[in-house]
Amino acid sequence: YAPENIIAADIDKAKLAEFHESSGVSAAGTVEAASRSAVIVVAVKPNAVTALLDEIRDYVKPEQLVISVAAGVTTETIESRLADKVPVVRAMPNIPCAVREGATAICRGRYAESQHIDRAVSIFGSVGKVVEVPESLMSAVTGLSGSGPAFIYIAIEAMADAGVAEGLNRQQALTLAAQTVLGAAKMVLETNKHPAELKDAVTSPKGTTIAGIGALEQAGFRAALMEAVSASAFMAGMIEEQPEQEKRKGRE
Repeated sequence: YAPENIIAADIDKAKLAEFHESSGVSAAGTVEAASRSAVIVVAVKPNAVTALLDEIRDYVKPEQLVISVAAGVTTETIESRLADKVPVVRAMPNIPCAVREGATAICRGRYAESQHIDRAVSIFGSVGKVVEVPESLMSAVTGLSGSGPAFIYIAIEAMADAGVAEGLNRQQALTLAAQTVLGAAKMVLETNKHPAELKDAVTSPKGTTIAGIGALEQAGFRAALMEAVSASAFMAGMIEEQPEQEKRKGRE
């Protein structure tokens, strides 16, 4: 997307001016940006979403599309703060979008139709891969691909540390570890083979790899990763439930 086709707004005027200078996108006030945009991307902290939507409510029409990347804020919550029948798509991108290798999951609100999903896929597809899921699975997505990069960073760091312990210098070890993870991931995506099949292809009887796999299994590596994803997903679900609980209290 060309910078001249993007309008940015931010409560921090200095940050907005700096972003305008560095990126070439237009800078505007919140209301102006919302009223002029075909697609409005809500990219604020979850606790700032309702105030933002209240500010732009009267300027957002059903002909526009609202995409939210605010973690834990449901499409129902967003729709309740906008005019009737405004299409809403919720998205959970991850940090590798910064290098165009992101993983983004999207879900549709009540009024979002196929063309709105296609628009969201086009936007996030420009920085990685996109899948559509039911909104009930967005917490699972947060645990897997949202938090997942941090888990992989730890794995890369640990592999590099081991390489240093075996005699490699730090840069060599880090390059080899990171490229190994990148290459393995590309093989999963490009061959469509199950990871177990790819693992077996490099595992020889009484070889080095099976010895390492045995050490990983003994240390609980597989279970630890599964627990990490589950813990993150659980926390995401708790965060998502908080606004709904507060909303119910307000009705009582």
